Amino acid sequence: MQKYQCMVCGYIYDPSAGDPDSGVKPGTKFEDIPDDWVCPLCGAPKSDFEPVD
Repeated sequence: MQKYQCMVCGYIYDPSAGDPDSGVKPGTKFEDIPDDWVCPLCGAPKSDFEPVD
């Protein structure tokens, strides 16, 4: 699954890990995260994330 990086702080969202502290279960694709989810490190909106290889 595609990983996404926060362009503000560099945090990488890994779908295999999810973001359990924010209620995002492991295995959740980035596209399936609610639009109001924010970066767990800096609070940037989902729109500030871009795919990474």
